[in-house]
Amino acid sequence: MIELTAAQVAAATSGRLVADPDAAVSGAVVVDSREVQDGSLFVALPGEHVDGHDFVPAAIEAGATLVLAAREVEGPCVVVDDVQAALGELARYVLAELRRRGPLRVVGVTGSVGKTTTKDLLGALLRPEGPAVVPVGSFNNEIGLPLTVLRADEATRTLVLEMGASGIGHLTYLTRIAPPDVAVVLRVGAAHLGEFGGIEAVAEAKSEIVTGLAPDGVAVLNADDFRVAAMSEKAPGKVVRCGTIPSADVRAESIRVDAGGRASFTLRLRDEHGDERRAPVRLGLVGEHHVTNAVAAAAAALCLGVGLEDVAQRLTGTVAASPHRMHVVDRADGVTIVDDSYNANPDSMRAALRTLAVMSGRERRSVAVLGEMRELGPESRAIHDEIGRLAVRLNIKLLIVVGLGAQGLHDGAVQEGSWGEETVLVDDVEAASELLRTELRPGDVVLVKASNGSGLWRLGDELVGGTDA
Repeated sequence: MIELTAAQVAAATSGRLVADPDAAVSGAVVVDSREVQDGSLFVALPGEHVDGHDFVPAAIEAGATLVLAAREVEGPCVVVDDVQAALGELARYVLAELRRRGPLRVVGVTGSVGKTTTKDLLGALLRPEGPAVVPVGSFNNEIGLPLTVLRADEATRTLVLEMGASGIGHLTYLTRIAPPDVAVVLRVGAAHLGEFGGIEAVAEAKSEIVTGLAPDGVAVLNADDFRVAAMSEKAPGKVVRCGTIPSADVRAESIRVDAGGRASFTLRLRDEHGDERRAPVRLGLVGEHHVTNAVAAAAAALCLGVGLEDVAQRLTGTVAASPHRMHVVDRADGVTIVDDSYNANPDSMRAALRTLAVMSGRERRSVAVLGEMRELGPESRAIHDEIGRLAVRLNIKLLIVVGLGAQGLHDGAVQEGSWGEETVLVDDVEAASELLRTELRPGDVVLVKASNGSGLWRLGDELVGGTDA
C-alpha cells in the first residue's frame, strides 16, 4: 500500500483518531495478526467465531502502527462505526489516489463459474507488461477485494480484481470501491440460486459490474451466454464480445481436446475495421471449459494493449495457479487425481465430469468422488439428481457420493440405471478416504469435487499427498 499517515486513514474512513496523527502506516493492511509486519495497519474485524479486537495486543507487539477498530483499544487506533465498511472506504480512497498519481488500470472479473481461473490467466497475461496485483485464492468479497486493492502501490500498473456476488447490490458495492476500466463477465449460472432466488436475479446482479464501469471503461462479455450478451444494453461505453460463436470479436475456433483433457484452439481477433488476425493457443489447463476463461482473459488483455501474438504465447502452457482447481497429479502408483475440490455448482460440476470422461477414455477407469453443491435453494435435490444422472450417461465407472447433503447425486445415478456398486453413498470425508484406500487401482482417473464448505478439499489434499496447486 502507499504510505499514509494515521490522520489520512482517519479521514478516509470517517473515523475518530486515537493516535499520533503523523504516525506512518507504511506496511501491509491485514486482518490476521499473524501477518502483521512493521508499519502495518491491523483491521480488527468482528467475526462469527473470533473477534479481531482480541488480537490487537498481538498485532501491536508484532509492529502494527495503527489499528482500525470499532471501539477504543490499547494502542494507536482509528475508531469507526463499521470496520468492514471502513476497510472498503480506505481501499476506495487509496485506489483513487493511485489513479491520480499514475497509469493504473483495473480489471474486474465476475461470473457464476471461472472467475478465479480467469483472474489467474489475466495475471499471466499482464505481469510481463509491468507490475500487477492479482488476488490470492478467491479474495472476491467485501473483505477480500479491499485487501487486494490495498496491496497496490505506485509501481502497480494493473490491478486484477475478482468480484463475487451472492445477492443483488453486492457488485455495486464492490465497483463503488474499485470501478473497473475493463469488466469481464463470464457466465450466468446456477451458483447461489438459494440466495438470489432465480437465474434472472443472478443475471441482474452480475450486470452490476458493467454499470459500475469507470468512465470510458470497456465491457468484455461472453457472447456464448445469451444472458451475458444482453448486458451490452447496460454498458456505458465500448463492448467487446468474446466466445466461440462467429459474431464474437475475440473468438476461439478449431477447438481440439487431447487425451489429457487440455484444449488447443486458434485465437481469432476481429478489430473495429473488420480485419482479422489469428494465433494458435494450447492451454496447460485441464478441461475444455477453460477455453471460455482463456478467451475472456485474452479479450481483456487485448483491450489493455497486449499484442495478439503475445497473448497467444503467454496463454500457451499456462496451468492452474490457485489450489484445488482442476489440479492434475499423476501418482507413482499409476492413479491420476483431478483435484477440483475448491468449489462446485451445477455448471462446473458438469464440466468437470465431462473432462473426467475425456481423460479416462476407454482404457482407464473413471472415478468421481462428489460432495454437495451448496446454496442451491429449493431446487437443490433436483439439481443433484440431474448431475447424478449425467454421471451415468457419461459412463463414469464409479461414483462415490459424500454426505447426506449430496444424496441426490446417488439417487439420480440409481434412477438413471446405475447398478451394483457403481454408485456408493458414504457418510463423510473419512469414509470416502477409507473406501478409496481399498478401491483404487493403477490406471484409475479420480475426480474430487464439491462446494468448499463440504470439506472435500481435505480428501483432495490427501489424495495428492498434501501438495498444493
